Amino acid sequence: MYKCCIFDLDGTVLDTIASLSHSVSLAMAHFGYGPVDEDHTKKFVGDGYKKLVERALVYSGDEALVHYEEALSVYEKIFEENCLYEIKPYDGIPELLRFLKEKEIKIGILTNKNRVRAVECVETCFERGYFDLIVGDGDGISLKPDPAGALFMAEAFHVKPSECLYFGDTNTDMKTGIHAGMDTVGVTWGFRDQKELETFHPNYIIDHPEKIKHVFA
Repeated sequence: MYKCCIFDLDGTVLDTIASLSHSVSLAMAHFGYGPVDEDHTKKFVGDGYKKLVERALVYSGDEALVHYEEALSVYEKIFEENCLYEIKPYDGIPELLRFLKEKEIKIGILTNKNRVRAVECVETCFERGYFDLIVGDGDGISLKPDPAGALFMAEAFHVKPSECLYFGDTNTDMKTGIHAGMDTVGVTWGFRDQKELETFHPNYIIDHPEKIKHVFA
């Protein structure tokens, strides 16, 4: 029986692609580059904002990353002002979370997003304290796909990794859950396609949050 569920944030719980694409496009515009569309942004995210900025610069033509250090600072400031831009929970996520809470299953967020911004996003879409724990960049824990964050959360919830269900939408998430020894759920409504998820053979692949409820029956 699963005793806790750990969720990736962007692309799993919240649809944040508009805010990410908008912010990184504004950062690229600072250097005279064109916008980064949502389809490319979906490919660039998942490994923290530094990798997002790096990939966006290369895509924009700065293959030598001449502007990298400045772009990190520019992006951070822009994203602080735009992290809530058009964000919303994915269909079925609020219902799944309520279901889990009714079952007294602990719920947490593990994200490579800056923790302050992550909390801001979560508390905008859900009430404060809705999740039992939020872990993100800035908490002093190695970023995904290192399993350290997932294992830290299992310990905080006083459960074994085998009693945790880990949800995510990218290869980074699949690696995280698997390396942590947790049953892993690949979700297809996020930033990557089913083919990428299938490569890692997660325990479950679902196209809607309601499709996982049966494992708690």
